[in-house]
Amino acid sequence: MDNEYINEKVFQGINFFESGFKTSDYENCKFLNCNFTNIDLSNNCFENCEFKNCNFSNSKLSNTALRETSFKSCKLIGLQFQDCNSFGFSVNYDQCLLDFSSFFKVTLDNSTFKNCSLKEVDFSNSDLSGMVFEDCNLIGAILENCNLEKADFRTAINYLIDPEINKISKAKFSIDGLIGLLTKYDIEIE
Repeated sequence: MDNEYINEKVFQGINFFESGFKTSDYENCKFLNCNFTNIDLSNNCFENCEFKNCNFSNSKLSNTALRETSFKSCKLIGLQFQDCNSFGFSVNYDQCLLDFSSFFKVTLDNSTFKNCSLKEVDFSNSDLSGMVFEDCNLIGAILENCNLEKADFRTAINYLIDPEINKISKAKFSIDGLIGLLTKYDIEIE
C-alpha cells in the first residue's frame, strides 16, 4: 500500500502519542511543538521538512527517510538513526538534545550539528567527512573507525578521538581541543 502524499502542511501542538501518527510521505511540511515520544515513525518519508520544539524521544525510525530535513530545539534522545533509509539521508540539527542516540555506520557528510548535546552518541564506523560540530558537547560520544576528514571540531567540547583508528586528514581542531586527540597517550599538556 502506497503512503499518502502530504505537501506544505503545518502541524502545530499535536501530541501524536495520544492521537496516533499516519504513515505518509511528507514534503515541505512544518511540525511545531509536536510530541512524537515513543511513536513508530517507520516507513515515513520526510523531505524538506522542518521540526521545531518537538520531542522524539525513543521513537522508532525503521526505514524512515529523512531528506534535507532540519531539527531545531528538538529532543531526540535514544534514537537509532542507523535504522533510517540511507538513500538521500540529509539532516541538520540546531540546539537539539541527541543524547544516547546512534549514528552507527551512517553517512552524515556535509551535515551540521549546531549547539547540540551529543552525550554518549555512537558515531562508530560513520562517515562524518565535512561535518561541522559547532558548539557541541560530545562527552562520552563514541568516535571509532570514523571518516572525520575535513570535519570541524574547533568549537566542540569533551570529545575523545583516537587519530590511529580514525581518518582525520584536514579535520579542524582548536588548540584547546588537542587534549581530546592526545588523551590515550597519557601525556601532560601545559
